[in-house]
Formats: sequence, C-alpha cells, structure tokens
Amino acid sequence: MTAVDVDWGERGLARLLDSVEAIAIVDVLSFSTCVSVAADRGIAIYPVGSSRDGADLAARLGARLARRRTDAGPGDVSLSPASLRSPSPGSAVVLPSPNGSALSALASARPGVAVYAGCLRNRRAVATALAGFSRVGIVAAGERWPDDSLRPAIEDWLGAGALVDALADALPTAEAELARTSFRAAKADLARLMVDSLSGRELTAEGHAGDVAVAAELDGSDLAPRLTAGAYKPQAVRR
Repeated sequence: MTAVDVDWGERGLARLLDSVEAIAIVDVLSFSTCVSVAADRGIAIYPVGSSRDGADLAARLGARLARRRTDAGPGDVSLSPASLRSPSPGSAVVLPSPNGSALSALASARPGVAVYAGCLRNRRAVATALAGFSRVGIVAAGERWPDDSLRPAIEDWLGAGALVDALADALPTAEAELARTSFRAAKADLARLMVDSLSGRELTAEGHAGDVAVAAELDGSDLAPRLTAGAYKPQAVRR
C-alpha cells in the first residue's frame, strides 16, 4: 500500500524529498500538461528553470528551445500544450518554466527519487506508476505573485487531488485526503472551474483558451512521463 503526501511549491518539495521514493510534479497550466502532450508524441522534454539556462542546454543538446508564449510564432514550441503537437516524434525540446520545470530540475538533483510529471490528462497513468512505490509525494507547483512568492493555484490542487483519487489503495495524509476530496467535488464541473480559475482567466485573456481546454482533458493519456537522464520521457504503464 502506498503512503501519499501533498505539499506546495519549492519548500514543499524540499520537505517531501526527505521522506519519499517518488515525486509527482503537478503544474496543470501548463508545464505538466505540455510534458504529457509531448510524451504522447514521443518527444523528450528537458526541464530548466530559466530561459538563459535553457538556451545553453539546447545548444549543447542540439535541441529545440521553447519560447515564451507571447514571443512564439507559427511552428515555434512554447509553454502552450498545443504547440507540443508539432515537433517530430523522437525530437527533444528544452522547456523553461519558473514553476513545474524549475521544481523538476530541483527534484532531479536528489539521487534515488523517481520524478514524474503529473496532470489531469495523465493522472491514472502517473498514479499507476506511483503505486509501485511505498512512499510518494505530490507537489502542487502553483504560480507566482509579482514579488516572486508562491501563488496557490486551484488547478494544481485539483491535479494533485486527481492523482490521489487515482491511487485507489493509497494511505493519504490529511493534506492528500483533502486534495482528493476537492477533486471529487469538482470533477463534474472540472472544465468550467479550469476556465474560471485565475490562471484560466489569465490565459483566456491572452488568447490561449485552447491551452486550458487541453489541460482539462481528464484521463486523455495512458503514458506516465518520468524524468530520466535529465529529460521527461514517456513510460507506458500497466493498469
């Protein structure tokens, strides 16, 4: 039976890394959803916290560097999940993000801890992968306020709860149980809540309503992206 805990952001990740065998990073809008879409196409995603680090890594790897949504043109890849449907299968993309990608990079520095990218569309696949461990943590990435402090984001809380919900035989902490209860209460109206969330409203106002729709594709993927040798790569799991 798998013991599961849930926490927020960088400090929560640091706490969980001290006691778990596996971590799922949940950044629904939009890093983890981008990783899930890329996994469906066999595209490797290299997470980095900043565009500067990303440019250096992309040059070393000969990989494509994702651009900011606001700077991306036709054919470019960015933190827009839909853009990850254009690269060729087998290609590699360096994807900077201050939330999910930065947390992934931090988690990868801890030897012996398996790291997955979890979201609504791959929650059953990731939960199946997590069920192979005795102690797991789920990190709701959240967003950033202008002063760079953590801004809790309901889509990540619901994504974390969706993973706990899919871990049918889990032993949840109180935090994990509450996240699961939140997801179950929201499940019937999930698409609307995603659109009406602060992050959803921001993306819609910027012309990226389609990204919110992709992120709300509950159980749309059967692959669990695992961070291996610096990149998230698709991992098929047996349910």
